[in-house]
Amino acid sequence: MAVQLLTPEGMFAPVPYHHVSIATGARQVHIAGQIARDADGNPVATGDLAGQVAHALRSTARGLAGAGATFADVVRLRFFVTNWSPDKYDDFVAGIDRVVDELGIPRPLPPLSAIGVDYLFEPDVLVEVEAYAVLD
Repeated sequence: MAVQLLTPEGMFAPVPYHHVSIATGARQVHIAGQIARDADGNPVATGDLAGQVAHALRSTARGLAGAGATFADVVRLRFFVTNWSPDKYDDFVAGIDRVVDELGIPRPLPPLSAIGVDYLFEPDVLVEVEAYAVLD
């Protein structure tokens, strides 16, 4: 399976992710929204957006591994962030930066969306991440 990430000329740049992913393969992997919970369901990094982003991405990596995939196979990431405002951007990116090398997340990142929402699963949840991968 091959995933090609690219940003064609003329698309908005610079951004820390690619705008386009092209994948070949027959098996799709869809990782449900991951949040800052440990294996027992206990909250992690309460009140810390960067910490919750990092934890949710670690959980996403575990889900990918369970399907025989890695972040190299990811064609799209989608983040939902509660009460989004531009002043949260630095903490959001810091959470990603914290785990990029640890989890082998490509740079620039796969295509992603960060969507502001009023609330998520429970009141302490600040972010949720979904991942989509393609395998052969």
